[in-house]
Order: sequence, then structure tokens, then C-alpha cells
Amino acid sequence: MPLPPEPARHGRPGFAALFAALPVAVVVVDPDDRIVHANGLAEQLLNLSERLMIGQPLDAILPPPEAPRSRDGHGFAIYDTVIATPHGPKIRVDFVEAQIPDHPGWRAITLHSAGPSRRLGHASDRGAGARAAVGAAAMLAHEIKNPLSGIRGAAQLLNGGELTTLITTEVDRIAALIDRMQDFSDTRPLPLAAENIYPLLAHARGVALAGFARGIEIEERFDPSLPPAWINRDALLQIVINLLKNAREAVRQERTPRIVLTTAYRHGMSVSIGGGQERLPLPIEICIIDNGPGAPPDIVDHLFDPFVSGRREGQGLGLALVDKLARDMNGIIQYAREGSPEMTVLRLLLPRARA
Repeated sequence: MPLPPEPARHGRPGFAALFAALPVAVVVVDPDDRIVHANGLAEQLLNLSERLMIGQPLDAILPPPEAPRSRDGHGFAIYDTVIATPHGPKIRVDFVEAQIPDHPGWRAITLHSAGPSRRLGHASDRGAGARAAVGAAAMLAHEIKNPLSGIRGAAQLLNGGELTTLITTEVDRIAALIDRMQDFSDTRPLPLAAENIYPLLAHARGVALAGFARGIEIEERFDPSLPPAWINRDALLQIVINLLKNAREAVRQERTPRIVLTTAYRHGMSVSIGGGQERLPLPIEICIIDNGPGAPPDIVDHLFDPFVSGRREGQGLGLALVDKLARDMNGIIQYAREGSPEMTVLRLLLPRARA
């Protein structure tokens, strides 16, 4: 049934007003798979009014993506999928279906537009950026690092003094930058294994609290029932430490800095890996959350590209390396601003261990 009209009044808005104002397309489905509500953005996206959608079978208006339909009370999510709608053009969206608590069989479906500048998944532009970084790293390592050794050696032969110290210090700094860039040039497959992620998260948190995040509490919100993940231990450890460093830098100017480390199991989460292969389930979620200001809007779509940084002194390699290591483990990394008040969320999604 459609929502009854509510009388205009001042004060707290009713459900109908809140539902209509949601900044994402939402469709509500009853236990018989029939549409009962659709907000304004859903009408625009599906090119059909709510009045014409109400009572129609879901498949007739919004054919769900090809994926196993969960009936275990958890729903599912399909990222970056194309749906051919009967009353409009094909739409490219993130399709997220959630069960409505205390109402068996009722579901809310959200549709997030997935444009060409995606920040989630194995987008072609991000893959091209990573390949360019591999080539740049290999070339620079070969062309620059060897001459640097000669410069440093020559500086040490000079009489000691302030200029000699300056030369050796700067050479060492450039050599360290080249070492970091060489991380991109290793294209060998990572050895993966079933691992309990919690000892690795505890180790990364301990490293942070003993060093770069000293004096800042890192809250933990963990799902205790999380199964083993299919990962590389060293790669995951490096990812989490890099993300915690990123969070620490982000909250440096905050009066009450806050960093939160969370885990969750996301039923039905999957992404396309291309090549005609089946979608890859990525249910293991690790989030590093901070209350910093977030990335500047002009670089958000390129946050994981090499040499892109929101900090003046940044080199733009930390998050690019995180993205590479995540992809090497068949995972993905996502940036978002979520919550109220808004906080920065860097979300790592990984495959669970094979049965």
C-alpha cells in the first residue's frame, strides 16, 4: 500500500518525508516480491512513477542481478552491475538488498549509481594507473638509484661540514623514496593462505600505538565470529599499518582525535573480476575510520592513484600501495564519508578462506 499523506506541520518530519528525501534510490518489497514503496530517486532512475510501480512484481520493474538470492535474513550486495530495466535504459549500479528487521520477507533495496570514476572495485582506470606506476618504478629505480650511490660516496669523501651532511641526508631521502616506489614493480603473485586476521590487526594496532599514533586511542569494534580470510599475512599487515598512518595524519589537527578499527562479515558482498568469470565474494570487511576532514573533493576520484596526495608533504604512494596489495589478494579498497557527524571510512573487503 502507498504511504498515506501526512498533514503539513512544523517540527519533526514523518516517515514519508524522510523516505522521499533520502539521497539514494530505495525500493521496498513485500514477502510476495511485490513493490510497495519507491522514493523519488528510484522513480528517476527506473523512469517510472511510484504509483505505477506499487503492486508490480519486482522482476517486472527491476530484474535483480544474476546472483544467489539470500533468504537467511542477511540480504546481499552486488557492486558495479548492469541491470536492463524494462521501462528505461540499462543502469549501472551498486545493488544492495537488506532484510527489514522484525518483518520477515520484507526487504529494502538501494541502488547507488556506479559511474566511470568508481572508487570501489577493479576499475580499468585504477588498473591502468597501477600498471603505469609499475613501469615508472622500474625505470626510476634503474636510472636513479645507482647514480645516487655514487653521489653519496663522493659526498663522504669531501671534508666534513654542513653541506656534506645536507647532501648525504637528501640522497638518503631520495633513495628511501625510490625503495618505496620499487614496491610497485614486484608483479609476482602473492602466496595466499587461510589466516585469522585478528592477530595481524592486534600487531598493527600495537605498532601504531607504540610509534606514530602514540597518545591516541584506537577503538576496536570487532565481529568475534569472523571466519579466516584468504590473504597474505605481510600484505595485510602493511595495508593496515599504512591505513592507520593515514588516519593518524588525518586527525593531526583535531582537538579530540578519534580512530576506530572495525571488522564485519558482509553476507552476499561480491564484485566483478572481469574475463567472464563468476563474481568474487568478498565478505570479510576491515574498516579504519577517523574523524579527520577527509580527502579534498578534487582528488577523491583519484585517491588511490600513484602520486596523488591531499597533504602538501605527501608523496601519494601510501594509498596507491594499499590498493595494489589489496588487488594482489583479490580484494578491494574503498573510500567513503559516512555517519553523522561524518567520518572518513577506508573499507577493505577480502575473500574468506576456502572451505
